Amino acid sequence: MAVDPRVVTVVVADDQRLVREGLRTMLSLVDGVEVVALAADGEEAVAAVAAYDPDVVLMDLRMPRCDGVSATRRIRAEHPRTQIVVLTTFAEDAEVLAALRAGARGYLTKDAGAEEVARAVHRVAEGNADLAPDVQRRLLEMLPATPAVFDGPPPDGLTDRELEVLRLIATGLSNAEIAATLVVSEATVKTHVNHLFAKTGVRDRAQAVAYAYRHGLA
Repeated sequence: MAVDPRVVTVVVADDQRLVREGLRTMLSLVDGVEVVALAADGEEAVAAVAAYDPDVVLMDLRMPRCDGVSATRRIRAEHPRTQIVVLTTFAEDAEVLAALRAGARGYLTKDAGAEEVARAVHRVAEGNADLAPDVQRRLLEMLPATPAVFDGPPPDGLTDRELEVLRLIATGLSNAEIAATLVVSEATVKTHVNHLFAKTGVRDRAQAVAYAYRHGLA
């Protein structure tokens, strides 16, 4: 049976049966979301993605056979359309960085409410990043205490307008808010964002914020 294109399809990967089934039950109450498969470890998660081609995987990090970071890396390499939201008990610094470097676009702790999980699923399915506030704080804390002060031409060949957009991203503005600030269309902002992502080598807005602070641009 064909899936409604407006529905975000999800695979839930967690080694605890109670958590897997609880997430499925919770998401079944969310309009526009359908859980298409459950996985008990990273190997099952990779196989489920290959079988169901979901929009999003809710991925636990600490699982047997194949951990969540390794599974995330494999899924993003083999099925780049599928986005990953990490959902774990402890947001440890090393795990945050490892998951983001592997290609995760969302990171939530397991005390997140239904609205937070649903929001993250929808946002990453639309190509955005979604990080819990405490995870964002940890990322900023991992940056140097005294970042470099920007002086000279923009790095990595950024244009002045791309630099301006990057600085606004670093303040937490959405594309629509940046468009209103710069008095341009949202489509124009998206073009600038795509260009600056390509030039700087970042994959999402969280990495863009870190890049901006690391180079003294924000």
